[in-house]
Amino acid sequence: MSALTTIAGANFAADSLSAVPGAAISATAASTTVGNPLLNISIFAGFVAVTLVIVVRASRNNSTAADYYAAGRSFTGPQNGTAIAGDYLSAASFLGICGAIAINGYDGFLYSIGFLVAWLVALLLVAELTRNTGKFTMADVLSFRLKQRPVRLAAATTTLAVCFFYLLAQMAGAGGLVSLLLGINDRLGQSLVISVVGAIMIVYVLVGGMKGTTWVQIVKAGLLIAGALIMTVWVLALHGFNLSTLLGAAAARGGEGVLSPGMQYGLTGISRLDFVSLALALVLGTAGLPHVLMRFYTVPTAKEARRSVVWAIWLIGVFYLFTLVLGYGAGALIGAERIKAAPGGVNSAAPLLAFELGGPVLLGLISAVAFATILAVVAGLTITAAASFSHDVYASVLKKGKADPAAEVRVARITVVVIGVLSIAGGIGVQGQNIAFLVALAFAVAASANLPTILYSLYWKRFSTRGALWSMYGGLGSSIILIAFSPVVSGSPTAMIPGVDFHLFPLNNPGLVSIPLGFLLGWLGTVSSQTLENPAIAAEMEVRSLTGYGAEKAADH
Repeated sequence: MSALTTIAGANFAADSLSAVPGAAISATAASTTVGNPLLNISIFAGFVAVTLVIVVRASRNNSTAADYYAAGRSFTGPQNGTAIAGDYLSAASFLGICGAIAINGYDGFLYSIGFLVAWLVALLLVAELTRNTGKFTMADVLSFRLKQRPVRLAAATTTLAVCFFYLLAQMAGAGGLVSLLLGINDRLGQSLVISVVGAIMIVYVLVGGMKGTTWVQIVKAGLLIAGALIMTVWVLALHGFNLSTLLGAAAARGGEGVLSPGMQYGLTGISRLDFVSLALALVLGTAGLPHVLMRFYTVPTAKEARRSVVWAIWLIGVFYLFTLVLGYGAGALIGAERIKAAPGGVNSAAPLLAFELGGPVLLGLISAVAFATILAVVAGLTITAAASFSHDVYASVLKKGKADPAAEVRVARITVVVIGVLSIAGGIGVQGQNIAFLVALAFAVAASANLPTILYSLYWKRFSTRGALWSMYGGLGSSIILIAFSPVVSGSPTAMIPGVDFHLFPLNNPGLVSIPLGFLLGWLGTVSSQTLENPAIAAEMEVRSLTGYGAEKAADH
């Protein structure tokens, strides 16, 4: 299942993922079908049928742009928090982190910590202010007191870049997972699988909009957490509900090193810097992910936005505690060597553990949950990208804010189809390639381009249009250039382009350089700007961000 390189799977350093996305689904590795194909496809079909019914029912009230983009702001904090958890807990949060802990022990669990800490940044600095200031998209916040056209174009560019690279990894991951479980080994079969997944995703978003997508996320989050809970209790029961006994069993099989730092990072100076760079991207990138920010607009008040993040933190935190047990459980019951030798390598730890515990039935259920996570995350990314293009580019730039709402929704639906087709083609194109860099790039762009501009817009009254443009384009450009010349693309055994070496940048993730550069360019562009923005609009933005005035009706706090 290493083709499931979504958030976490992509962010493990290339040298730690000997089985890289796509490469694991080779003629050799995929020659073994995992579990019962008929059972697996039956469970997949059942999930798709149930969620399609939910999407159709949710779509009945999609009559306005607010309905389509923001679900009519009708979700409560707990509901939206569960949906945010569904957006955030991708398949690799389940498969990738479990595998990392099983193989690398302590160092693998650091990813769980990083992902959880990242939400504190979103809660304390971004969630409420973004909800109060914006309307549908991240660009609403960034362009509030700056020049609309250039800033919206820049924000739409970074949003589409993040979403597109995410979508490529998700689509290829879906093809890899289903192909592996159904025994489809040839490239044509995998391409057909990706096309089917893409078609289902397009239907979800076309019909359901944000409301349907949110309900799919809620169902998916419930399934994922329930599945992880069942396996966690099962593993603990086998070890007398004693975590120390479980850790001792893992150490006995994998060596004492699994309980100490250093198995994955810390051996060399470059390795340590790589970990710091990755940690910066994870912790800061989350607060700049456009599909996460867009979820804050689906609640009616800022109070509910805060509750959303609190609920999300609890659900995500509990889930990552489950990954600790599951990772060490896989290490104790399966063993690192068997995991690495399995089809899918490192990311096969959780499915192998499910098969060890409950046989083909539990494996089929857990695999269906992993498949559900991909469909849900892809749908969330697609609605975000479509909203960014239709609302920011079409309505605000091309139509100069005078677009008919119905026409804007039509453009959004057309954009969904276009993005869906492109993501299908891209997912097919990156099959068999190291697509780890795609999601690493998505996080790097979010942390380098989006977050500096968001924070400056919300907290620095002098921040100018030039600063925003320099920050966004500079963060985007530096991220792409540094990754293009990193060991992720060439010069390493797991590089995207094997057999060549043109890497100039030694780190796998550019965050250590591109994130400070994004902040620096935002500051430099502002202080060098001769034109000051309207102070009255800056004051209005401050009042709105702190009180919600103008964004919502009064509410009890």
